[in-house]
Amino acid sequence: MLKSRRPGGARLLLVLVLVLAGACLMAASAAATPADAAKKPAHKPLLKPKPLYWGAWISDPASDRDAPWDMSRVAEFETLVGKGLSLIEFSSSWQDCSRNPCRPFRFPTEAMNNARNYGAIPLFSWGSEATPRSSAEQPSFTLGNLIDGSYDAYIREFAEEARGWAHPFFLRFDWEMNGNWFPWYEGVNGNAPGQYVAAWRHVHDIFTAVGATNATWVWCPYADTETNLRRQRLKSLYPGDGYVDWTCLDGYNWGQNPVNPRPWRSFSEIFDPAYKLLTKKIAPRKPLMLGELASSPYGGHKALWIKQMFQKLPRDYPRVRALIYFNTIDRTVDWPLETSPNAAQAFALGIHKGIYAGNRFGELATSPIPAPR
Repeated sequence: MLKSRRPGGARLLLVLVLVLAGACLMAASAAATPADAAKKPAHKPLLKPKPLYWGAWISDPASDRDAPWDMSRVAEFETLVGKGLSLIEFSSSWQDCSRNPCRPFRFPTEAMNNARNYGAIPLFSWGSEATPRSSAEQPSFTLGNLIDGSYDAYIREFAEEARGWAHPFFLRFDWEMNGNWFPWYEGVNGNAPGQYVAAWRHVHDIFTAVGATNATWVWCPYADTETNLRRQRLKSLYPGDGYVDWTCLDGYNWGQNPVNPRPWRSFSEIFDPAYKLLTKKIAPRKPLMLGELASSPYGGHKALWIKQMFQKLPRDYPRVRALIYFNTIDRTVDWPLETSPNAAQAFALGIHKGIYAGNRFGELATSPIPAPR
């Protein structure tokens, strides 16, 4: 009989070869790591996008069919974009001077109820001025008049009516304060530096004193990308964390429209500088909303602008927790989605993502209003 050969020696040799080869590979890998790391780009971990409220400012200057007084406009807009709105924005001045004598605007209970019954949160922009307004010069509505108590009775009555309504709403008071087109800008209408903050705090204090704590205060400058001075002054216009619940930015891509021609600018070019200023230096702990935004079709592709906006929002602007599209014609500028099927489709595709909350807030009872979850 032939004796079988014992395989132990060959196996031992194979194991030694494999061990030596593995050690060589590890050494080579360790030696190459610094160079390879330099070649490979560093990738930031993708964070799960946070939910956002969303909605629109829907009005028709030609017919005064404004939402939420006319809720058929909301139904039309919802049909256009294929999703229910979680915010409905509307506005009022303090006095209606279209007839003589001027009449004060009361708390808009009907409009508030319409929005809430639909399931949206009202976003009310309340401006200390008289309308119609031909310029920013309104001597009856200087910031000094707000501070010295001239309007305390009106403010108190309005605040009491707000308290009586008893449901949460966003109050965007005297917005775009860094733009010289409103009477509350510190450089017009006899207003002095420091008066904007003093006026804001005075009005806020009256709401607090009467118990109108259902108002969530939104401080909303204009995201001006053309004048560095306006951005630099924003910090001096901030009333303080104790007086502000949400920060906000308004911004428009005007394009080469005939009324206010500007260079065509992307969403990032418009919002990025001011966004960084607010979230890093002025109010790093506050949620932020985009209180007005839109693109004109002049000089570029409106649908592409909207598509890119939705691509950038969750990735590059995680502090933005609400947005409002300005769906109206203003000074003949064509902002609405209805006039551009491609733009409407781009908006519908963007807003269809699950992070944009629908109209499910009819029972909301928390004040100040938290960011959506």
